[in-house]
Amino acid sequence: MSHARSDLAVIIPTLNAAAGLAATLAALPPVAQKIVVDGGSTDSTVEVALASGAEVLRSAPGRGGQLAAGAAAARAPWLLFLHADTRLDPTAWRSLDAYLADPDHAHSAAAFRFKLDDPAWQARLLELGVRLRVAALALPYGDQGLLIHRDLYAAVGGYRPLPLMEDVDLVRRLGRRRLRRLTGHALTSAARWRKRGWARQSLLNLRCLALYLTGTPPTRIAQIYGR
Repeated sequence: MSHARSDLAVIIPTLNAAAGLAATLAALPPVAQKIVVDGGSTDSTVEVALASGAEVLRSAPGRGGQLAAGAAAARAPWLLFLHADTRLDPTAWRSLDAYLADPDHAHSAAAFRFKLDDPAWQARLLELGVRLRVAALALPYGDQGLLIHRDLYAAVGGYRPLPLMEDVDLVRRLGRRRLRRLTGHALTSAARWRKRGWARQSLLNLRCLALYLTGTPPTRIAQIYGR
């Protein structure tokens, strides 16, 4: 284990995520803690997590609450929040190591570049859209990972128990000044885009963001999203 990663806890919220979780956990290098916070899965998610050596916490469903529970259980000074179907590539891990090695970075958080595991041209177009959103609005989503020191996480109030938009809620409290973009990719499954349709899923994501930014309650947005 690198010295930097000995200070890192990886926190993954799950709900019936067995299909992608095994690959995500297998891609993790040795770290101080691997914490899976399960929201009541009825598939083999918990068994997959335990087989990987992860600590498993049980929680009510709701990604914001699950992430908060994982952060509360973490003992390491640095926290990396990942989705169950997202894994970092080798370049991302190298940039993470360099980031953790600089004590000044404890005052800012970082996310990675978004990439989908699909060769379709629609995936490349969506990745471009995400780059533009992050550049213009400083709003990386949870599928880009979030690396943050526990002191900064506590200072901004951590994740709130929201059913959806918990990632946007937190990064807005961080603000552009305390957000960094690291090299390397957070590689995410394109399954939901393939299932719902590229255009339909992308438009739904944009609608949910617009609703949130105009004050619609996250519980209502979650209903619209179908969660």
